[in-house]
Formats: sequence, C-alpha cells, structure tokens
Amino acid sequence: MAYLNENFLKLKSGYLFPEIARRVRAFREANPEAAKRLISCGIGDVTEPLPQAAIAAMHKAVEELAARETFRGYGPEQGYEWLRAAIAQHDYRARGCDIADDEIFVSDGAKCDTANILDIFGRNNKIAVADPVYPVYVDTNVMAGHTGPADAAGRYSRLVYLPCTPANGFVPEPPKRHVDIIYLCSPNNPTGAAATRAQLEAWVNYALAHKAIILFDAAYEAYITDPALPHSIYEIPGARECAIEFRSFSKNGGFTGVRCAFTVVPKTLRAATRAGELHSLHGLWLRRMTTKFNGVSYITQRGAEALYTPEGKAQVRALIEHYLGNAKVLREGLTKSGLTVYGGVNAPYLWVKLPNGISSWDAFDKILREANVVVTPGSGFGANGEGYVRVSAYNSRANAEEAARRFQNLRW
Repeated sequence: MAYLNENFLKLKSGYLFPEIARRVRAFREANPEAAKRLISCGIGDVTEPLPQAAIAAMHKAVEELAARETFRGYGPEQGYEWLRAAIAQHDYRARGCDIADDEIFVSDGAKCDTANILDIFGRNNKIAVADPVYPVYVDTNVMAGHTGPADAAGRYSRLVYLPCTPANGFVPEPPKRHVDIIYLCSPNNPTGAAATRAQLEAWVNYALAHKAIILFDAAYEAYITDPALPHSIYEIPGARECAIEFRSFSKNGGFTGVRCAFTVVPKTLRAATRAGELHSLHGLWLRRMTTKFNGVSYITQRGAEALYTPEGKAQVRALIEHYLGNAKVLREGLTKSGLTVYGGVNAPYLWVKLPNGISSWDAFDKILREANVVVTPGSGFGANGEGYVRVSAYNSRANAEEAARRFQNLRW
C-alpha cells in the first residue's frame, strides 16, 4: 500500500484563490447578465502588456534558438551569469547592498521559492508568520509537517502568529519569545504596509540576537515610492548574517505568465545542525537548486535582463505608475463610500476595514452581488484579516474607475 503525506489533511480548506474562483464561477452561472459587468479586483494578477524591451529581447532569443550556431539547451540551474550580474548590480550594489552575483539564484517564481526554501530547514524550528499573512507561508509549512492541527480560528499549533493591526501599522513586531525562522513581507501582501528602516532594524537585531533567519519577501518592492523606506532587507547592517530575500519579475515587469524570479542567499548565512555544527545555507540552496530544478528558460531570462536596460527601466516604471494610479482611484472611491482604507500608496493592494461587524466572506458576497466586483476576503489571510477585504489595483484604468464608482454606490 502507498501512504500519503498526512500533513495535507491538516489543511483547513481549499487554497484561498481557488475558493474565490469557485464562488465567482457560481455567480456567473446564476447571473449571466451581471457576469458581463464583472470586474476583478481580487487576485493580484497583472493586466497590462509586457514591456517592449522584454518583448524585443525574447523575440531575439527565439531567433537565436532557431539556428544551430546560437542554439542553447540546458542553462545553469541557478541562472545565467549575465542575468545574475544585472540583478546584483542594479537591485543591490547600486543601493549600497553588498550582494555578489553568485548569491543570486534565478527561479520560476517567488511563490515557489518561499515554499521550496523549506527544503533546507529542519522540522525542529520555531516558525513565526505575520497575521494576516500571504497564505503560502502557512500552508507550505503545514504540508512540510512543521505545524500541528489548526484550531477553530484557523491558527495552527507550533506556529507563532505575529498580529498586524492598525496599532502597529500592519507591520509585525519582534516577539518576546524565541523563534528560529521569521517570514516578513514588505510591502506587505495583503495589507499594503511597507516597513520602515527602524522596523527592519529591530527585526535584524532580533534575528542576530536569537540566531534566527528572516525569510524576506520583497516581491512588491518596486512599488515603494517613499524614498525613506528601504527596498531590501540588505540595506540594514547585519542582514547578510540573518536574512534570505525573495523577489519577482511578476509584479514589476508583468511576468506573471512568463515566470521569472530570484532568491538571494548570502554566503555569510549559516544555520546549525541539531548537534550545533554550522553550515552554509548558500551551499545547501545551491545543492537543492541543482538537484531539483532545471533552470528558467533562456528566452525568459533574456526578457528579464532587458528590464534592466534604460528602456526597460522606463517601461517598468510606467507600469508601476499605472497600477499605483489605479490604487489611488480605488482608494478615493472606497473612502467616499465611508470605508477606512489602508495601503495603496507604496503597494498595489488596499486593505479595507469593513463596518458594522460584517464578516469578510459576507462582504465578498455583497460586493460581488451588488457591485459585480471581485475582491479578496481578509479572513483568507488569517484570523486578524477578519473584518477586512483586500482590493487589488491590477487592472485597466477604465476598470479601476468603474469599480471605484460602484464602490461609492454600496450601502453598508
């Protein structure tokens, strides 16, 4: 008899976004006319065409694969050297961060990397997550056997939940107790909050004192417009000794369907065996990548490289400005309806407080039914997300303006 991984049976329900898709599908089938008016402000998927610099580079790469002289097969599992060099220079060294080219690992998605990174960590770690939180952090730890069962509120035993509330600006504070691994996301998904330098310094100091590792998800760093806010954990002294950073080309270059991201693992980063021996996490991640991954396609990596050209940078900035413009429009519409809105300034997400004790899923159904707009229920991100909905700014400007108008007409 074959035996399954029973940790999967601890998962409370279907992953958040498939459940949203199921409800939207049922609404479409029951309301075919209203379905024609449907606007999605739910899942964080981009809508605008790829930057022309990336398109041109990928076309050229396709032509190279059409000739024997320039054909390429398997590439290096950790990414081509020219892309890793561009990333290290433009995203890190240009900002004063001491990151070497070979500390960059190119992959097919930050979501994948934040899950796969668990391959190199043991089951005896105490793991902390923000609440609300991107569901992948929690669910993948459940799948890996790092948690106990969930309680009635959906919180899993053996995980340490760090509350994110209006009182702390939705940025979690270091706990009083010891933890070994901390998931941080800035700008945050779902709340749209971006950590200040002082807040990240507090976390780095905590990690160094506790010999902990910070898993820092910076997939939305390109949306930071406030010059006082750090874009990378490595802008904080000491972070090379305690942090791994994840980034993606999905939300800046529109690569959600193209698939390209990267993870930074400094060679100065160490973790211990149960016997207390220290080993390089860089070496373990390299071993994992070269064993379980065959690399991102040559065509995709050429497209990503082109985003660092002057033309590519300008086109990426135009995309960011477009989505942040949408966020401003949506924020104004939601505020005019009397709702309290957070985020949407240094991030593409708005975190909306619901009135009168309305639950997140009830609000989801109401907005879908009355405004024909899809949002994301906050409870899907954790217990502290109850009473909120997330609104995504990824859309056309026309759709954002229409959604904002409909939000204003809602009566709570």
